[in-house]
Amino acid sequence: MVADCIANAKIAVAMLAALTRAVSPTLESCELTWVPREKIDIAKAVEQHHRYEQCLRELGLRVISLAAEPDLPDATFVEDPLVVVDELAIVTRMGALSRRGESESLAAAIAPYRPVRRIREPATLEGGDVMRIGRDVFVGLTTRSNEAGIAQLRADLEPLGYRVLPVRVHGCLHLKSACCSLGDRKILANAKWFDPPPLLEYTIINVAVDEPGAANVLRIGDTLLMPSCFPHTEEILRQEGFKIRTVDISELMKAEAAITCSSVIFEIV
Repeated sequence: MVADCIANAKIAVAMLAALTRAVSPTLESCELTWVPREKIDIAKAVEQHHRYEQCLRELGLRVISLAAEPDLPDATFVEDPLVVVDELAIVTRMGALSRRGESESLAAAIAPYRPVRRIREPATLEGGDVMRIGRDVFVGLTTRSNEAGIAQLRADLEPLGYRVLPVRVHGCLHLKSACCSLGDRKILANAKWFDPPPLLEYTIINVAVDEPGAANVLRIGDTLLMPSCFPHTEEILRQEGFKIRTVDISELMKAEAAITCSSVIFEIV
């Protein structure tokens, strides 16, 4: 009887999902802060995004892909309007006014998987400024995320056992433009773009000096996903023993994107 019950039981197995959104046909009208405006080949950007999603699938993720938002040029960069942890999802209030319309459809998409909370005025917070490493949550103080945003995030997360730590950022758009977790208490970083003291408990691996924008990578399982345009940093990581997979996101990078921008990774059952 017990054996039959075990055999017939439905066992919930956790897996990783990636929430993504198709490239807007108006991507050329995107917000830009630190990079010059260039002509974007929309068809190529769409194809690169498809390959990015396929790469996520090949790495074992379930991709939940939302339709494009033609009136919201930056909407494919779903990382910024949404912060997801194991216990809940937080809809951010973005520092870029033009992007605030992206939030509602993402709130609806994540609601089946997490309770939803919201960052409220006068706070601003963008997901690209939020780097979670276990129970440590580092948040960039930038032109897009302010102290009130960090305070509201802390109020939501610290009762759940997280430690929320501000990091001052300079010279780039978001904290994760300057540093990203590699796992194993290691961080890939361009230390010239942030104040390092909050991260001194971690081992810092520096990007190649001729590739200052190479710090944004995405670890999935035992693989690091990174743009294909940073070969010297890729070699540094390989020498450190990391398994690397690259993808071309050159057109998306003209919109000030990085490898983490186009997905929100979270665990589902």
